[in-house]
Amino acid sequence: MNHVIPAALVLADGSVFEGEHLGAAAPGGVASGEVVFNTVLAGYQEVITDPSYAGQVITFTATHIGNYGVNATDFESRRPCCRGVIVREIARRHSNQRAEASLDAMLRRYGISGIGGIDTRRLTRLLRDTGAMPGAFGTADEATLRAAAQAERGTDGIDLVAQVTTDRAYDVGSGERLIVAYDFGIKHSILRDLAGLGTVRVVPASTSAADVLAMNPAGVFLSNGPGDPAEVGYAVEAIRGLLGEVPVFGICLGHQLLSRAIGGETFKLPFGHHGGNHPVRHQATGKIEITSQNHNFCVDPESIAGTADVTHLNLNDGTVEGMRVRGVPAFSVQYHPEAGPGPHDAKYLFSLFDDLMGGGGGRGVTTDLLVPELGVA
Repeated sequence: MNHVIPAALVLADGSVFEGEHLGAAAPGGVASGEVVFNTVLAGYQEVITDPSYAGQVITFTATHIGNYGVNATDFESRRPCCRGVIVREIARRHSNQRAEASLDAMLRRYGISGIGGIDTRRLTRLLRDTGAMPGAFGTADEATLRAAAQAERGTDGIDLVAQVTTDRAYDVGSGERLIVAYDFGIKHSILRDLAGLGTVRVVPASTSAADVLAMNPAGVFLSNGPGDPAEVGYAVEAIRGLLGEVPVFGICLGHQLLSRAIGGETFKLPFGHHGGNHPVRHQATGKIEITSQNHNFCVDPESIAGTADVTHLNLNDGTVEGMRVRGVPAFSVQYHPEAGPGPHDAKYLFSLFDDLMGGGGGRGVTTDLLVPELGVA
């Protein structure tokens, strides 16, 4: 058994949780970020490698994490972008035929700190009641951690997209038609679904509408991503230039940015939606979809009234989960139809995008998604 190194978590409100160090050693013994909780029971590797968690520390409500290890195929990006991981208990041994390394080894390889032995039930109840808040954890003394927690900015008013987007365009898939995908923090599972519809050209978040239209795409996809949509004005401007020129489909942050492009407003939820079991009602059919979600910001429904129609609603809190822009071929959802991890109830949305582009799909899906070698034992 590995030697236990004491560590602590301190929240901005002064709450203290004692635990043990996991993963990589943080500089000065301190890691900080906005602390949120995720309720998935499986799929911890996909969650940790989702770029939408940039700037955040992930608390897993499931009590036992890491039991089936990790592998290169299940990465959702080239590397984790989160600030840290909080667990009740991490598996000391992993066992699965697909496993290539332990979760702790993956965290160490990519410089991500973690803390285990935490009463995650108490922590989750606190975050649920008071909202997501800045926090700091590590092996430093409590006073140092407290100061770091109070100094942490969280995710409000910060352009985190610039930290995770690709610095160059690249293609995925082998279809005859071209789909341009804006990378605001795009997940590999989304790319796999899009690649079934055509060749996907992933472009940096700062790409202009003129540059995209010059590629003559059959459609444009707006990806998920981290942070405050109000701080990604360059993307909103580009989207405005695309509306009415080409079919548009957005997911998560892409949904929020599309809404802002038509004059909508966004606001921050108290503790966000992070998990794989959120019920959503499709307004046109009344059908209930169980969905995978990961977002802290949401669209104000009154701000898009008259410009767009709300297509999906969250049954837990009544927030907007989908909308269709009036008069142009553009729609979006707040949740994740690609799952990864999560249920596949909403996979039909990719078919709707296919129909919007004229149907026909692609010639096949490639798994060459720039996934790194895990390189750990």
